[in-house]
Amino acid sequence: MAPYGNTVGLAGFLGATAILAGAFGAHGLKQRGVEENLVKAWETGAHYQLAHAVVILALPKTKRSGLTTTLFVAGTLLFSGSLYLMVLTGNRKLGIVTPVGGVSLALAWFSLMF
Repeated sequence: MAPYGNTVGLAGFLGATAILAGAFGAHGLKQRGVEENLVKAWETGAHYQLAHAVVILALPKTKRSGLTTTLFVAGTLLFSGSLYLMVLTGNRKLGIVTPVGGVSLALAWFSLMF
C-alpha cells in the first residue's frame, strides 16, 4: 500500500477512536461517577486526538511527511493515551507523560515550517 494510504488509514483509526473515546467520556465516565476534573482530562485527550487525526490527513502533501507524521502520532498517543490511562486507572502519576506528548505535538507543528 502506498504511504498516502497508510497515513489516511492511520488518520481514520485515530479519528474513529477519538469519537468513541469522546462518547465514552460524555456518557460512560459521567454515569460511573468519575470526578469532574478527570472527565475534563478525558475530554481534552479526545479533543486533541481528533484534532490531530484531521491534521494527519494532510501530511502526505508536506515536505517531511514521515518525520511530521511520526511526531504527530507519537505525540497523540503519548498525550491522549496518558490522559486516558490516568483516568481509567486513577494513577495521577501518569500525567507526567502528558507533557512529553505535548512536546512531540509542538515539534510536529514546528516541523511544518521547514
